[in-house]
Amino acid sequence: MKIDMAELLDASILIVDDEIGNVQLLEQMLTDAGYKNVSSTQEPQSVSALHRANHYDLILLDLKMPGMDGFEVMDSIQPDEDDDYLPVIVNSAQPDQKLRALQSGAKDFISKPFDLLEVKTRIHNMLEVRLLHRQLAVKNRELEAAALHDVLTGLPNRRLLMDRLVLAIANARRHKQTMAVLFLDLDGFKQINDTFGHDVGDTLLQIVADRLVATVRQVDTVARLGGDEFIIGLWELSRDEGLASLMSKLIQVISEPCDINGHCLSITTSIGVALYPQHGDDGKSLMKSADLALYEAKRLGKNKYRIAACADILALKPGDQAFLR
Repeated sequence: MKIDMAELLDASILIVDDEIGNVQLLEQMLTDAGYKNVSSTQEPQSVSALHRANHYDLILLDLKMPGMDGFEVMDSIQPDEDDDYLPVIVNSAQPDQKLRALQSGAKDFISKPFDLLEVKTRIHNMLEVRLLHRQLAVKNRELEAAALHDVLTGLPNRRLLMDRLVLAIANARRHKQTMAVLFLDLDGFKQINDTFGHDVGDTLLQIVADRLVATVRQVDTVARLGGDEFIIGLWELSRDEGLASLMSKLIQVISEPCDINGHCLSITTSIGVALYPQHGDDGKSLMKSADLALYEAKRLGKNKYRIAACADILALKPGDQAFLR
């Protein structure tokens, strides 16, 4: 990672000092150095609100001010930092305060009277570190998202699916609710890939992913396991939500033709369904039950859905049996 000079000079800087002479000196120095976003205040009590509104890349903070000193200012803006980085350089004519200032969260210390060359160098170095820190935070978030999502479709991957499944089962158990896991496989996808190429196949997978997401509720999860296999987690399912109707709708929307690179393509899907707690009381058993039901749907001719078999099916109440049909 590298910081561009234009990005550095575009950083937002706040000068906090009760003496107008110091403010003007620092403003002129920074302007001459090419910094474009420099502002100032002589009211330390306003710094917290200003920082919440503007998220400054650097705050040049005087330690000795009437009414509210620099240490109190740092305390007031600490809660506003969501990345645990306090972008503050303090300045003081009392060098014995340096250690306390650094222990309070300041990233650097400048002595008064100012050596302007030293001040410019410390500001430049501090901003480089600050912007690199921000770039690293963004990169880490991107890597974390990539570790939990399928690269092609942007859907949750197996890891994120299983995390959500564990939480959903715990919630269903606590509230004595029903939930469902749907295992979907595209019928004849390999033939489309072999005939039209992987680019067309990838686009088709993206279209299917979008259709699945649009068909279920926002609270549910659509995940891609890989290849042409998808999982849908229907959390907090109630008997009046029409499971059979939803299965038919999923089969219908996936089968609608789509134009990809001039090719009018259509594909069908087979779906296996497992219900909690009838077909398993943990994520692994529910996934296995849904997979077996998918295999049965494929065996019976594809473009169908099947609900998992259950050894205890006859022991269910009449209402439950109707729900499983």
